[in-house]
Amino acid sequence: MADVTPTGAFARKPSTFRDTFDVDGAHPPAKNRYVIHVSLACPWAHRVLIAIRLKGLEDVFDVRVTHPVWARTRPDLADDAHCGWRFVAPGETTSNPDGKGEFVADGACAATGANGATTVRALYDAVHAPKTQRYTVPLIWDVETGDIVNNESSDILREVNAKFNGFARRPEVDLYPEAFRARIDEVNAWIYEKINNGVYRCGFATSQEAYEEAVRALFDGLDECEHILSRSRYIAGDALTEADVRLFVTLIRFDEVYVVYFKTNKKLINQYEHLSGYVRELYQMPEFRETTNFKHIKEHYFASHPSLNPHAIVPVGPGVDLDAPHGRDGAYPR
Repeated sequence: MADVTPTGAFARKPSTFRDTFDVDGAHPPAKNRYVIHVSLACPWAHRVLIAIRLKGLEDVFDVRVTHPVWARTRPDLADDAHCGWRFVAPGETTSNPDGKGEFVADGACAATGANGATTVRALYDAVHAPKTQRYTVPLIWDVETGDIVNNESSDILREVNAKFNGFARRPEVDLYPEAFRARIDEVNAWIYEKINNGVYRCGFATSQEAYEEAVRALFDGLDECEHILSRSRYIAGDALTEADVRLFVTLIRFDEVYVVYFKTNKKLINQYEHLSGYVRELYQMPEFRETTNFKHIKEHYFASHPSLNPHAIVPVGPGVDLDAPHGRDGAYPR
């Protein structure tokens, strides 16, 4: 909510750490050198996890998963009210920032981050991050240099895709193929603005005008995706690319969370013929399914923001059947 403008519109701040992985650089591609801090609830981090699985890089990075529910990151400071990502050992029970609800850390959670950090904030503080930088995930930490390499998911997605092929089990997988790059960049731009970030612009708006403007843009974007997917198997053409990864992480959260929590209730994804089949097709791929954790997703959104849901009640529905036939393997007109 700190990123809301005076007109009530949500305006996401840019990432600060944008280093790359270059053979002759400060952070060369390497195995067992980098710790990737993620939340399974966070769509931006989810992008990176899917790419790691698609490339076969699970044994290259040390992935540390936060607890899904935010808590105070400096409880030792009475006047510091910041709440954010923290690490909780599996089996421990915690509450939301106001002490409501009981949420048990499952086996996916890590007890600590790099350097024994108990919060993501501690890693930013360790490198004296600028005060304008939010304590976000994903975050890649270099254990040899002791600093943050990158915390911008779009960068990390491409770095993982291109720079670690020497360690990948599936180096032939290319999520940003040269023949598709212009189209990928084109759809990424408006999908980010209208859909990926658009759901947040709806949910965090504090004025009716800002909310309605964001909702119009969001459903314009979804309608355009529906049209494209009526004629193309994937969002940038006939091959799976990073554009699909980036779109999927928002769509898979839409009916479960955003429709209720962010008031994007004009239409469910499950009510779109082609978008719904597209989501089912991607979800039925192991790399997408096994990185999608609805428990983390729902607990995070419904319990981390007391101003939006003070009692931390997590809805039980809607329970869409994502294993139903997707119907996406036919021929598409050009």
